[in-house]
Amino acid sequence: MARIIGGVAVSHTPTIGFAFDAGKQNDPVWAPIFENFAPIQAWFEAKKPDALVYIYNDHVTSFFFDHYSAFTLGIDSSYAVADEGGGVRGLPPVAGHPGLSQHIGTSLMADEFDMAFFQGKPLDHGFFSPMSVLLQHEGGRWPTAVVPLQVGVLQFPTPTAARCYKLGHALRRAVESFPEDIDVAIVATGGLSHQVHGERAGFNNVEWDQRFMDLLTNDPANLAEMTQAEYAAVGGFEGAEIIMWLIMRGALSANVRRVHQSYYLPSMTGIGTLILENEAMAVPGAINERHLEKMRRQLSGAEHLAGTYVFDHARSLQAFRLNRFLHAMTEPAHRQRFLAEPEQAFADAGLSDVERDLLRRRDWRGLIHHGAIFFGLEKLGAVLGISNLHIYAAMRGETLDTFLETRNTRVLYSVAAQPADQAPTQAEHKVQPGEE
Repeated sequence: MARIIGGVAVSHTPTIGFAFDAGKQNDPVWAPIFENFAPIQAWFEAKKPDALVYIYNDHVTSFFFDHYSAFTLGIDSSYAVADEGGGVRGLPPVAGHPGLSQHIGTSLMADEFDMAFFQGKPLDHGFFSPMSVLLQHEGGRWPTAVVPLQVGVLQFPTPTAARCYKLGHALRRAVESFPEDIDVAIVATGGLSHQVHGERAGFNNVEWDQRFMDLLTNDPANLAEMTQAEYAAVGGFEGAEIIMWLIMRGALSANVRRVHQSYYLPSMTGIGTLILENEAMAVPGAINERHLEKMRRQLSGAEHLAGTYVFDHARSLQAFRLNRFLHAMTEPAHRQRFLAEPEQAFADAGLSDVERDLLRRRDWRGLIHHGAIFFGLEKLGAVLGISNLHIYAAMRGETLDTFLETRNTRVLYSVAAQPADQAPTQAEHKVQPGEE
């Protein structure tokens, strides 16, 4: 089983990334930042974790208010640097750990945390600003993989401090029940005291910052009782994002050993660094096995349903480019390009040779086997003038007439703006025996 070796908490102010990119390591104003992060770099180099669960918040870069979630877990195999308006920083993408992230996602949902999940999104300074000084990354690669957890702390209502602390407890169950023998560190970013809007912009509270780090180490349960307004009063409104540190602390043992703590206030945000090592002790019994059984309960037996393919995170990741291509059929320009120049549209989307062949042949059943979700296929059908019923029949390996004989009515329909029986329907594709 996986082990949590400890937790790291750091601020994620853009000034960290600025100082790193500008080569300010020896500048007296900025040098304390690098001095305070050096023990964390050394700790990571000594511990060599196989993966980091990295808790951060996006700053209206990859996540906007058209769909804003409380807790959003990354399930991708790689994460690039986001462009926040001034170009992309010269940092390499960081590898994801799909197996661990999928396990964590299933575990948290089993523990009734209603998670959202993301892939195909770059990460902004909430992630990469401290990351650039946490780990060495010479040669264009990072020494470990990550599972990013984005917390929606910008638009109220947000998760409470208590909920974040409870999420940490659930995160511990998730990581420690992962069946692979790996070492995992929990990293939390955000804060410390700062406010960046309104007439109170520039607010800091050094005394609170120091006290918060002490309380997080020794008495996190009391921090979990504070309200967002109370956090804003003592640490600035944006400083209330330090509730994310409680997720990290909740994932550790009740007793921890503090091996490093530092603090520096160069400009707008208190920059704190903290390393807590786990002091968890093994207990008798089958705790992890019971939790794994809880995780499996909801889909137990689904594997025996003939002709049924669960659209889980693994399938979603495998077919992400294909499903994104199908989803884009909701955009007039994309579907017009596809109808006029399909091969160029395939190339622009980066589709594999297998995916292109499946689309050319309108192999509906093969597309499902490959990982396409049906609700993307019906959009493709609408663009091509092919009814849903044609697709259903093809997936069953039947003619349309044979399939319609099993229905109470013989109506054709699709999600197109005009009725399917009035659309210029293309020739039906007949699935051959054994075709995928």
